[in-house]
Amino acid sequence: MVSWLARHLGPATSFQYWICAWFGPPVSGAFMRAEGTIRCVAVTLERIRAAAEQIRGAIVETPFLHSRTLSEIAGCDVRLKYENLQFTASFKERGALVKLLSLSDEERQRGVVAMSAGNHAQAVAHHARRLGIPATVVMPRFTANVKVENTRVLGARVVLKGESLEEASACAHEIAREEQKSFVHPYDDEEVIRGQGTVALEMLEAEPGLDALVIPVGGGGLIAGSAIAARAIRPEIEVVGVQTARFPSMIQALEGRPVECGPSTIAEGIAVKEPGELTLPMIREHVSDIAVVEEVDLEAAVLLLVEIEKTVVEAAGAAGLAALLAHRERFAGRRVGLIVSGGNIDLLILSSIIQRGLVRSHRLVRLLVEVRDVPGALAAVTGIIGEANGNIVAVQHQRAFTSSPLQTVDVGFVVEARGPEHVEEILAALVSSGYEARVLDL
Repeated sequence: MVSWLARHLGPATSFQYWICAWFGPPVSGAFMRAEGTIRCVAVTLERIRAAAEQIRGAIVETPFLHSRTLSEIAGCDVRLKYENLQFTASFKERGALVKLLSLSDEERQRGVVAMSAGNHAQAVAHHARRLGIPATVVMPRFTANVKVENTRVLGARVVLKGESLEEASACAHEIAREEQKSFVHPYDDEEVIRGQGTVALEMLEAEPGLDALVIPVGGGGLIAGSAIAARAIRPEIEVVGVQTARFPSMIQALEGRPVECGPSTIAEGIAVKEPGELTLPMIREHVSDIAVVEEVDLEAAVLLLVEIEKTVVEAAGAAGLAALLAHRERFAGRRVGLIVSGGNIDLLILSSIIQRGLVRSHRLVRLLVEVRDVPGALAAVTGIIGEANGNIVAVQHQRAFTSSPLQTVDVGFVVEARGPEHVEEILAALVSSGYEARVLDL
């Protein structure tokens, strides 16, 4: 599925954003709502540069590297910004730290509250502990245990509340009011947006001639800050967002449609149902398009990054590469910067992605072979597969649930192979030896 929002805008004449969100959708104006008050908001290139100076030395200036192999596969010049190499393995540290540094001494003493199911939680916990700020993080009850424990290990008080991020958010705001703590929003905050924009600064400092940035979109903090910085430095650059087909919330919001999302996606880092009130108008003005990718595209991208770049990336972090692979003609021949936004992937999910990827590339196949039900017959078949350099990893006999003649047995083999051509060689070897054999479909 592809959805392109044709919003090709020229460079803004001013990089000052005055956004009005006073009890209503964002429109042109001079204020934003903040806990029942009105205050001015500005996100500019100058302030993003100031944020970069604020966090220098406390954040990893991650590598921004050209990938020769991925460039050949995608048909464009691919450069990867490895934000998965931050201490907590995501770009979220940038925005969280800028926000924490903006607090007064009194606010720091009272502490902060955040809501997150993963990366933002760990980022806030880590930098709050560094700065001596008490931190409470509210996480939905379904949050994976490893993420909960990682957040606790980083020093935060963890509250498990609600069946969804929305319910956890309501609880976090309630704690903030009752305990007079500052709320650290994961994306809809000018300080957070400024911090996230420092990613694009580093990318364009390293490679000023980029033609496009392709950036995952959840609530919009990363792409909003990056787009403001990038378009200010290089007005002709194109900024393209990426969302999943199951969670196209930002696209729907930009089109003025009710937000309707699917039940789940492996890219949970960008599975956001409520786009930011601040980020929405920024994206509308400075983001050219938003591409939609399917789950299978995300799986393929995660596997390629593991196999080719030897880097572990969560599905949201691989969304940019997924977009390049799914929409090759869109980026053909261009110099494209991708933000590998995070690497916090559950190991069971990663294992499943690898296994499924091996199956799709025919490096792991199921063969069904009809064999005589006599002693030594199975050994003969396995010998043929072995001589064809197939590695058998599982065998299953089937005598009852089969239409094969009596005194024969269907034997299923799970075989490691080098790819489709090798699988055909194994089948040919079996057939030439008088066996009926076929590959079982997915």
